[in-house]
Amino acid sequence: MTDDNRTLGVELGDLGDKLQKHDYPASHDELMEEYGDEEIEMAEETATFEELVGPLNQEEYESYGDVEQAIMNMVGDEAIGRKNYSDRTPPAMGEERQDEGAPGQDVDDKESF
Repeated sequence: MTDDNRTLGVELGDLGDKLQKHDYPASHDELMEEYGDEEIEMAEETATFEELVGPLNQEEYESYGDVEQAIMNMVGDEAIGRKNYSDRTPPAMGEERQDEGAPGQDVDDKESF
């Protein structure tokens, strides 16, 4: 498994290698039959290829890039891990930062570290 198989919080693992080696163009049904049960890791979640890409029901994929883009389009917040997390420096003196979540989101009374 190469580092090339992790993109934007999504770990394709062996599936990425298999999809790259697959002959294209390939039909949606062909890819679902061949790789539908393969797991894709996203932060602390996993989903099968079929769970992510199946609902698209795209007729044909011209290249690996098309399939990879379909996966990335269907991945939700589960791929980003902890929301609004930054390992950058602490707030500067006088700087106000929101504790958790984006503006308008409910915030548990938990403190971010």
